[in-house]
Amino acid sequence: MGTTYRVERVMSNNAVLVTDTASGSELILLGKGIGFGKITTLDSQDARIDKKFRMDDEAQRKQFQTLLGDIAPEVFDISEEIISMMERDISANLNEHVHVALPSHIHFALYRLRNGMDIDNPFLYETRTLFPKEYEVAAKAAELIGATFGIQIPEDEIGFLAYHVHSAIAHVPVGQLVKSTTLITEIVEIIERRRAIHIPKNSLDYARLIIHLRFAIERVKQKKTVKNPFVEGMKQLYREEYELASEIGAMLADRLQMHVPEDEVGYIMMHLYRLFQEFAHTDGTP
Repeated sequence: MGTTYRVERVMSNNAVLVTDTASGSELILLGKGIGFGKITTLDSQDARIDKKFRMDDEAQRKQFQTLLGDIAPEVFDISEEIISMMERDISANLNEHVHVALPSHIHFALYRLRNGMDIDNPFLYETRTLFPKEYEVAAKAAELIGATFGIQIPEDEIGFLAYHVHSAIAHVPVGQLVKSTTLITEIVEIIERRRAIHIPKNSLDYARLIIHLRFAIERVKQKKTVKNPFVEGMKQLYREEYELASEIGAMLADRLQMHVPEDEVGYIMMHLYRLFQEFAHTDGTP
């Protein structure tokens, strides 16, 4: 016999909230049929337990307990089906918080859709471009949700689901992803404003630019240095591009509260030069 778990709540036939009687910790147990029938205790060695994770974060635990009574068992079941699909299609190493975050998100999305509330995603194009694999999984998830609950899932919601997919894979909170995407779009707006140009969102130029900015932000956050042997020579040749890249670098440093290396600024400068050359050959000199 293993440790005894006291069942606090049956979330669905395949998920239960329990308390470890030895440590007092709360856990969520997942497994086919684990919540079936009238159960008050479970053994930690129960063969039906496929996964377990602890609710150690106090804020997460309180948030989840508040929502638990409102979320339908079917939402938990479809969430676990989607999570299994994520593990199969992209990565088996997911952040355990997805088992709480995803059903909570689906619950509120269904509420909004059933009550005729608009779901507006200002970063839909950026999400599709920056996280294509995640968006593909999110589209499959939307089909499952739509078929299960008899409701049409709009494309804007697919974009939000993609955020949750990437959050689980990258172990990055959804809020941080939104902040990074917001920062990227603001940088694009600065580039357009400084050079009096418009970069169409459906263009290859836009896709290349936001992908470059995404990885630049990730490198800065991870303190990864990229050597740029051309930066000193090029910043003399392309002063306007360098000045704009320096402004972008200062903005990144301020928002991320981290040092942005000069080499990184140099790569932004080089990308801007190529971008403006493209415009000079197509839409006129910016």
